[in-house]
Amino acid sequence: MNPRLFLLGLLVTGVFGLTGCKTGRVNVSRDVYDPLTMDPVTRDSTNPPRLIELALQSAGSRLNGIFYLPAGPGPHPVVVLLHGNPGNERNLDVAQALRRAGYGVLFFNYRGSWGSGGSFSRLHALEDAHAALDFVSSSTTRARYGIDSTRIALIGHSMGGWIALLTAAQDQRVRCVTALDFVNTGARGRRLQNDAAYDSAVTVEHNGLTAPGGPYRGEGGGAALVAEMKKNAESWDVNRTASALRNRPVLLIAAVNGAEQDSFAASMGASGAPLLTAQIWKTDHSFSDRRVALARTIVDWMRRSCR
Repeated sequence: MNPRLFLLGLLVTGVFGLTGCKTGRVNVSRDVYDPLTMDPVTRDSTNPPRLIELALQSAGSRLNGIFYLPAGPGPHPVVVLLHGNPGNERNLDVAQALRRAGYGVLFFNYRGSWGSGGSFSRLHALEDAHAALDFVSSSTTRARYGIDSTRIALIGHSMGGWIALLTAAQDQRVRCVTALDFVNTGARGRRLQNDAAYDSAVTVEHNGLTAPGGPYRGEGGGAALVAEMKKNAESWDVNRTASALRNRPVLLIAAVNGAEQDSFAASMGASGAPLLTAQIWKTDHSFSDRRVALARTIVDWMRRSCR
């Protein structure tokens, strides 16, 4: 026998625990099932995994959303996934991995973003996160989708990480929170107050986001969004949330915003935070070359620390 083929056979049947069967399917022992790299071992024909298109409501406006539902009757723990500014990286690969691991995952677009109703502002986005918590906590959602509203996690990226931290600090329904390379909007608001060149650059950026055909729809263009950041600089500083989050599991993974994460982690440490996990990775803001590692880290941390 070709030795290379023999070794390949050992890898397939021994290391991964896979064996061929007469139907041509592959059987996988449940104790080696890996939701990061494998589809579900068996298909639950009564309660299969599903993708549900949703229209949530926030302050009378429609939020376009999707709900990744895992197999089984539940009740399933649930994750609310919050995108960044403007949300080009949506982390839906992480959502798929979490679903395979048994979590329901709600993703939505904030008011005035990517076709959702209303107008975009960061204040509205914060309110929309609370509206999403109301949705997953409702008796109707629990009954219809098999959700366990006592096990809710927030996962946010960039601006979404900032929203996740502020929302969790204000809402005890959130059991644990993950912030991925988050942007401390409050600290940046203070910089906008004192740095004219930075103010100009951010205004130009937001003018592009609110231009016709852009991802945001809002009144006042980029200048209004920058003015909002300046006005709320102090109350939107995530370092102020440290004491409110000190007794809940918090996972921080930074890439290019390590300084902002370090500042927040120091505030958490000063308030006493035994459940804080903070890492800094060498990659870009979208974790472009660490996507599998990102999903692995989040799923493992959720299973270990967010029960």
